Amino acid sequence: MSSDVQKKIDEIEAEMARTQKNKATNSHLGTLKAKLAKLRSELLNGPGGKSSGTKNAERGFDVTKSGDTRIGLVGFPSVGKSTLLTTLTGTKSEAAAYEFTTLTCIPGTMKYKGARIQVLDLPGIIEGAADGKGRGRQVISTARTCNMILVVLDASKPLTHKKIIEQELFSFGIRINQQPPNMKIMKKMSGGIGYQELALQTKGMNVDVARVVMKEYKISCAEIILREDITVDQFIDVVEGNRAYIPVLYVFNKIDSVTIEELDILDQMPNYVPVSSFHGWNLEELMEEIWHRCDMLRIYTKPKGQIPDYDGPVILHSHRPTIEEFCNRLHKNLLSEFSHALVWGRSAKHQPQRCGKDHVLMDEDIVQLCKKAGGK
Repeated sequence: MSSDVQKKIDEIEAEMARTQKNKATNSHLGTLKAKLAKLRSELLNGPGGKSSGTKNAERGFDVTKSGDTRIGLVGFPSVGKSTLLTTLTGTKSEAAAYEFTTLTCIPGTMKYKGARIQVLDLPGIIEGAADGKGRGRQVISTARTCNMILVVLDASKPLTHKKIIEQELFSFGIRINQQPPNMKIMKKMSGGIGYQELALQTKGMNVDVARVVMKEYKISCAEIILREDITVDQFIDVVEGNRAYIPVLYVFNKIDSVTIEELDILDQMPNYVPVSSFHGWNLEELMEEIWHRCDMLRIYTKPKGQIPDYDGPVILHSHRPTIEEFCNRLHKNLLSEFSHALVWGRSAKHQPQRCGKDHVLMDEDIVQLCKKAGGK
């Protein structure tokens, strides 16, 4: 069954390769891309694509999520992932000079700025991982559950490894360092396909492409609103509805084995941090990048009449977190009893400031929650 699907994928990719890209072929290419996305979903999740899935060991490693943030270490075999886990968390993960030392997922926990960060040492992946080679589906399925992925690369090996890993993650529905497209698809009972462009489309999207893609997914009635300039692939991602948008940081390990000139060349790459997990070099910069890219903020709680709890901050993941998000992070029923909050810190105009649930908090603010009169 999977071989038949793979054969169809190869045929469509070959047809796309020999089709010229112009306005006249936009609709045809859109149809091919939609068929390709459906077949890849079927290859990964079984017949039915996103709505079904296999219930076997390929669905991911069974690791309980703990801490405030989850980080996954992904990379080729023997690039130093296990050594990096041991250096960061103190958790012993077997490391050796031969490949495929790690055969299952090894979790560890580290503390940084009061946050508990779970780090997963995943087995090395190889080319073709998304198709199931070398337990690749298990590795990438687990990576989808992470708040951030660290792609660990050997600084002494060619950058072709980076491209291969990016392609494997893309094939499994992970969109690295991207935000979901600013568009909306609302299904309706009748009325056909409605199409609105609130931004000029210069990357191939138009009403004809939208209709052929929706027809491929058997959606005959829907309202489509595009609020930004997007590609056909981004449109298909939204139609599929099962993409994971995850920040990725490239960690070039073993920098002790390269020259300064080679390091200067690597320094021109975006989203990268050079480290040596064996010698413990530059790990502080790595931790700071993880903190920044996961949008983590520390909020300290203050019980009435007591000093703030600086040892156990509440960690929020947001650019502009509100007091409402803070309450939901503590307990889902807390908001129903909420009256107001007293806030000390950079977000307060005066110390303290009485605030409502829509007040935007900043890093290291101190919050005292006040319940409604009569609340227990």
